[in-house]
Amino acid sequence: MPFGIGPLELIIILAIILLAFGAKRLPEIGKSLGTGMREFKRGVTGDKNAEEQVTAAQASDPALPQKTDETTPAGS
Repeated sequence: MPFGIGPLELIIILAIILLAFGAKRLPEIGKSLGTGMREFKRGVTGDKNAEEQVTAAQASDPALPQKTDETTPAGS
């Protein structure tokens, strides 16, 4: 096991976590930890699939009118 942690130590750590948070909150905590790790990994590696989805969504959206640099109103 990593860091010299054996099965007995893991059981003790899990028991302390169970006592601290309760059985009802453990799935929520696990889910939020997994989601956070997944988002961090995507942020670090620069998820190419997400970038492709953004560019595809921008291409499928109707084009917005371009702003002009003119400072005078068109009707003047």
